[in-house]
This record gives sequence, structure tokens and C-alpha cells, in this order.
Amino acid sequence: MNSRDLHINRRGLLNVGMLSGLGLSLSDVLRSQARAESRNPAARRKNSVIILHMRGGPSQLETWDMKPDAPVEIRGEFKPIPTSVPGLQICELLPQTAAIMHKWSIVRSLQHPPEYGDVSHSRGDQVVFTGHAPGKVENENAHPSMGSVVAKQLQHIDPTMLAYVMVPRMIPGTGSAYLGAACQPFQTMADPAAKGQKFEVPNLAVPQGVAVDQTADRRRLLDALDRIRRDVDHTGTLGAMDSYQRQAWEIITGPRVRQAFDLDSESQVTRDRYGYPPQYTPRMRAGGDNPGWNQRLLLARRLVEAGVRLVTVDLRWWDTHDDNFWSLKNGFLPPFDQSYSALIEDLDQRGLLDTTLVVAWGEHGRTPRVNATAGRDHWMSAFSAALAGGGVKGGRAIGSTDSQAATVRDNPKHPQDVLATVYRHLGVDPTINYTDHAGRPHPVLPFGKPIDELF
Repeated sequence: MNSRDLHINRRGLLNVGMLSGLGLSLSDVLRSQARAESRNPAARRKNSVIILHMRGGPSQLETWDMKPDAPVEIRGEFKPIPTSVPGLQICELLPQTAAIMHKWSIVRSLQHPPEYGDVSHSRGDQVVFTGHAPGKVENENAHPSMGSVVAKQLQHIDPTMLAYVMVPRMIPGTGSAYLGAACQPFQTMADPAAKGQKFEVPNLAVPQGVAVDQTADRRRLLDALDRIRRDVDHTGTLGAMDSYQRQAWEIITGPRVRQAFDLDSESQVTRDRYGYPPQYTPRMRAGGDNPGWNQRLLLARRLVEAGVRLVTVDLRWWDTHDDNFWSLKNGFLPPFDQSYSALIEDLDQRGLLDTTLVVAWGEHGRTPRVNATAGRDHWMSAFSAALAGGGVKGGRAIGSTDSQAATVRDNPKHPQDVLATVYRHLGVDPTINYTDHAGRPHPVLPFGKPIDELF
């Protein structure tokens, strides 16, 4: 390494490990994690969670809670198929998921508290990510997301690994609220690429002109950073580089985090197993918004394998007010079927399924009756979730709805119960109170109990 390799301008050094768009450095996250304390010894286990957020609200009637005996205007166009578990059926467009039913379970009796009113989309996002009633600002959560709580509470087992990652970027409900910027998620910003394109995370970019290829060079670079700090500190702009800033530099220049994001290191067989989404057309609600849908799930597996505690994956946009059946058949269900089944099997084959809880759900359900444009509208009174791993016993259906999937018939559950299940798996204490900006205390979770029937 020569002096030219070590040249870093002041702006480049200040941006080391910056989390895009937040003004938050990776060193802030590390410092917060180092201060975090947990009352629960379970937090020391190497457990992880993957949240597959089917944003827009998937129809329960075309996924996990079909009603084949209902009138056609209720049951819709698709038929149920048997699964690997006798007596359990799901949609015919999910054959690969049906084949592994013994590895995952369904909660069919989710509902939003009626006092929350209309929790469409961003308001529903706030509920399912925070466990609190939605705030007054539509796209900004008033309480911290579960990922931010994880970042706040858990002393990360490996301090050189991120705790909370959002793929590809934040959506309503996923922020840290009054826990502060240090508990915001690390955003990949870039999307896992379509076939033949390279995926790169801009937030891991090293300042131009810095060579970090060799371990020895990295150590020499860190030593050089100290010299650079001394050289520029007289300006008063940079300030002292503390141990956490050095640790942040170790992360972005070190191999582990970079390898976790390196999809090119996966075999083509594995990448093909997760699949690549079809080319979207203007008729689809997605409108080409999710070019890396399938590969996002592969990235999530790589991240938890590397030690990330909570990964949230944005799987938008299931808002099928129009063309519900065409969109599900041609755009949503086949890619989900392929990538979800691949994720569960991949985690299982790698010995990660027992320690990784996977939750697939949206922010609400959809209307039982098909509308005039062959779509389904928003519905808060009944929706479903799929859970796998983390000790979940496969092949179970928890709760039920009426003959039209309109209301919960037995064993009602709320989103808060799913969050309580997530928190228990990770060893997070949901009874801890944090104060908001006005000094008022709020519990991590206002109510909710783990769904023990899953275990």
C-alpha cells in the first residue's frame, strides 16, 4: 500500500459506514449496541428472525384460508390443493409451499383491534411493526419498530455484525421513533439483482482511493487513519475517531459483512432455486417495483447465517383492488411460492431453521366479496400469517374464520401476539418502558402474548 492508496478526504472519512439518508454512521449503531442491556438470558442465544412483509395486504382467501364451499363471489377463481399434512389445504398456486406444509404453520385468526379503525397500509404497517396503535402522522411510526427494539436491547453476540437490516429500504413502521437514530435499520438501498446483474450495497462503499484488499493493508490503513485524524483534527471538523468508529471501519473493510451481502458467491443452482421474478407489465399492481423479489429472500438467509438478528424484507405490493386473480396468478403467488419454499428448505438444510423464525404476513386482509373490478379491498377483521422455524411445529392451523373469511370464529389473535412471539424467540423483554420525546414512558409492547399453540 502506498501513500496514494491511503489518501482519504475529510468527506470520505466522515461518510465511512454512513446509513444512507439518515445521517447515521455505523459507529453510532455499534456504540448503541455496546450500551444495550437485556434482562432476558435468552438474548444471548444466536436466534434470528426474518420478517417477510407482504405489503399491500394479501388476500386470505387466495392464500392460507380458502373457502371452496362459499359462493363464487366469495370464494373467487382459485381452488384449494392438499398439502403434505392431511386435512390442510392452501391455494393451488402455492404447490411448492404446500409440499412443505409439515415445516410451517398458519395463523388464520388474526384481526386488528376494532378501536384502531381503518388501518389501511401505512397505518397497518405501524401496527404490525410496532405493536402500538398507529400514530397521527400517516407514514411515520410514533413508537419504535420491533427491529429497533432488538437493536436497542440486545448486546449483539458478535459486535462486528449488524443487528437490524431492512431489504431494500425502510417503509412506514420500520423506524426507531424515540429510540433514536442509532436504532434505525441498516438499509441495503440497492435491490438484489435480477438474473445476470450484479448486486452491490452502496452503504458498504469504501471512500474512493482506499485500497483494502489485503488484511495487512487493512491494518496499515487503520493505523493510517489515526495519523489522518491527528493531521485534520486541528480544523475541529472531524473530531476524535473513537474505538467504535474504528470498529465501524473494521466492519465495512472486513470480510464478514461484505461476504454476507455477496450474492455472487452463491451457486447458480441455489440462485435458480430461489428464482427470478417475471417481467412485470402495466396491468400488474406491482408495476415493476420488485425486480429482486425472489433474491431478497436469498439475501435474508445469507444475513441471518452471518449473524444478523432481525431482517425485514419488503415484498410489496399486494394491493389488489383490481384484477386480483390475474395479478396473483401472473405476478405474486408463483414467485412467492418458489422463493418462500426455497427459503424454508434452505434454512432447514443448513441447520438454521431451529434458530430462525420466519414470519410472512401483510398489514391486513382483503374483503370477502369480490368487487366490480375483479378485485378485493382492504379488510381489518380477519387475515392470516405463515410462521416457520424458531421452534414452530409445522402442519398446524391456529384459529379459524367464518364461512366467508370475514370474521374470526375462534381463537382470535392480534398482531401484538405475533410480535410477542418474535420477542420471546429473540430474548427481548417486551415489558421494558422507554420514554418518548415528551418524557412519557411506553412499554415495548402494550399487550400481547406469544402464540403457544404454534409450539
